[in-house]
Amino acid sequence: MKKIILPLLAVAFSLTAAAQNSNNNAKDIVSKMTLDEKINLVVGMGMKLPGQGGTGVGLTDDKVPGAAGTTYSIPRLNLPTTVVADGPAGLRINPTRPTDRRTYYATAWPVATLLASTWDTKLVEAVGKGMGNEVKEYGVDVLLGPGMNIHRNPLGGRNFEYYSEDPVVSGKMAAAMVNGIQSNGVGVSIKHFAMNNEETNRNTINVITGTRAMREIYLRGFEIAVKESNPWTVMSSYNKINGTYTSENYDLLTTILRKEWGFKGLVMTDWFGGTNTVAQMKAGNDLLMPGTPDQRKAIKDAVDNGTLDVKVIDENAARIVNYILGTPAYQHYAFTNAPDLKAHAALARSAATEGMILLQNNHAALPLNKSIKSIAPFGITSFDFVSGGTGSGDVNEAYTVSLAEGLTNAGFKLDEELSKNYEDYVMGEKSKQPHKSFLEEFMNPTPRITEMPIDDKVFADKAATNDVALITIGRNAGEGSDRKVENDFNLKASEIALIDKVAAAFHAKNKKVIVVINSGGVIEVASWRNKVDAVLLAWQPGMEAGNAVADVLSGKVNPSGKLASTFPVKYEDDVTAKNFPGIEFKDKATKGMLGMPMIPAEVTYEEGVYVGYRYYNSFKIKPAYAFGYGLSYTHFTYTNIRLSATTFKDKISVTVDVKNTGTVAGKEAVQLYLSAPAKKMNKPAEELKAFDKTRLLQPGEKQTLQFEINAKDLASFDAKNNNWVAEAGTYTVKIGASSENILQKASFTLPAQKMVEQCHAVLQPQVTVNELKR
Repeated sequence: MKKIILPLLAVAFSLTAAAQNSNNNAKDIVSKMTLDEKINLVVGMGMKLPGQGGTGVGLTDDKVPGAAGTTYSIPRLNLPTTVVADGPAGLRINPTRPTDRRTYYATAWPVATLLASTWDTKLVEAVGKGMGNEVKEYGVDVLLGPGMNIHRNPLGGRNFEYYSEDPVVSGKMAAAMVNGIQSNGVGVSIKHFAMNNEETNRNTINVITGTRAMREIYLRGFEIAVKESNPWTVMSSYNKINGTYTSENYDLLTTILRKEWGFKGLVMTDWFGGTNTVAQMKAGNDLLMPGTPDQRKAIKDAVDNGTLDVKVIDENAARIVNYILGTPAYQHYAFTNAPDLKAHAALARSAATEGMILLQNNHAALPLNKSIKSIAPFGITSFDFVSGGTGSGDVNEAYTVSLAEGLTNAGFKLDEELSKNYEDYVMGEKSKQPHKSFLEEFMNPTPRITEMPIDDKVFADKAATNDVALITIGRNAGEGSDRKVENDFNLKASEIALIDKVAAAFHAKNKKVIVVINSGGVIEVASWRNKVDAVLLAWQPGMEAGNAVADVLSGKVNPSGKLASTFPVKYEDDVTAKNFPGIEFKDKATKGMLGMPMIPAEVTYEEGVYVGYRYYNSFKIKPAYAFGYGLSYTHFTYTNIRLSATTFKDKISVTVDVKNTGTVAGKEAVQLYLSAPAKKMNKPAEELKAFDKTRLLQPGEKQTLQFEINAKDLASFDAKNNNWVAEAGTYTVKIGASSENILQKASFTLPAQKMVEQCHAVLQPQVTVNELKR
């Protein structure tokens, strides 16, 4: 044992020493800077806005056109400019450049909601490796992602960028993505820290929340990601928490992030985030992005008049220098501008199939029978598939494979007349839409085109001449605004009419109807799902979308995705529906950048820790589809749960056998929930603590999965004493195929209450939050 331990200790000591040397080197470099150089370093180089000129302190020529921002260079100290670029679903840079015939397209990967639905951290890490390769080979140093805010409400405009309603899923998926990206020697910026759970009034919203909900739900995922992946940077969010902007909050950025969690990297603002430059510096928000002359002046004035100690700037600058020393730019990496896009497209296609979720499959409507000779494709989205969301999470990819193209590539024959009519209609309607710049689209998003009018006679004709009908329902959303209930979460009248007419015509001929949902977020399904035979949730699968969907529909890939967010029966069933997105104070509105209104607003998280399935399960509200739910073309059994001990000391191992009892090969995402004693503290019925996914199991094949439960998994946050406490009593381990479908149980006891971790930052709300209790 000593032979093993000593080398490990040597490696740990070596890494610690290397980090310390790097920090010392950074401090030494900062000590040689002038005050102006330090200030320029902590203020980004600005950005060029169409028609607005520049906003920065230097605005050198773009090293990577289309990147989001750069840091200041100090050539005399050998510090180069570094480049940061969006985004969570793939690198976002300009695909073409003036006087350059080459192209600079990037891979549009499946969105975060889909990746989380794979429940496969190894796969997500592989996607991260591919994404990071493009970051490096296109000359970028830091990718501004992954996004990992909680799906608090189904209408969140940027939910597609985020993973889940659950912090364990969010944290584990983000950690896997970060580890994959950073394995290339480039960095990430996990975002938006913290509680940026809506886009409405995002620059002014004051989130009023209790400390327990903040710690257990909204900070926990970030904590996991920081501790398990060591991200280079963290991006603070736009919003306030309990009255203070996050970028100006010392307790959040320094006490919690650095002192409690051990974060060693730098913190940057979201673009133009916060209002008090000096407070941001003091809070430990090292880098102000994209950077403005006003911020530079504010820092200089504060140092000169004594309200800002230059030592604060020294610390912030040292963390930025320490970051720069590890970048490809500092190492003079000769990027190629030629990543392996073909290989990445293949990986994107494979990853997309793993996260698609079979929600319904009545009468074994799927996979499509090989005897099917002709498919009738309905819905504009069958021909105009959505690869990903809008805003900074968008990607400039070379192509997106439509579902019609994917089915054709898979060897299926589509109704030619119907296809031609849809293609012409989509092309014609899109030609009427004005061309917009990124900024114009951000400020005034172009709505998706409406469904094509179809004569009633056509439905009967197509039912007579085709073997199956396929309807695609499409949704898109993104940065800057949240979704709406009507005509977005709920289907449009034209979409309901389309489903009704197709189903009536094809069922009259005893033929199946399949619906594919192409959306980055949750939609209403309960009112119409029984009218059709099968429902496949494809999410937004990236550039290889149509091919990936066809892989699942055809049975080439057995669906194994499961929901990482709950689908409610109706929007009003969600506990946050009554207060999302909050209250506006329009009488206090001012004008912000580009004339955009800045309306003060606030939202109170009255639900406390009861977010998503924690609410549905604890209060017995039946959802349309539960957290963790997903069907397969095969069947699995769970048996033989075993605990390593029945009394908890430091940790407990849990094993369970999973067997494929069906007729085709498949994978199964297995979830471990824990029910805790609740005599001293109100607690959800059960909470996810671990998950894993089997390998591809052949019919009759079995795999034993192992999970580990540690003391932090038992603990809840005691706001009164500001610590994590595991209550004495009996804990029930629940292994299931979803949060509702628990298939194996076992129990253990904790003999005495255990204080797991004492915290330091308080972050108490300004007012008492009357949180929901069971």
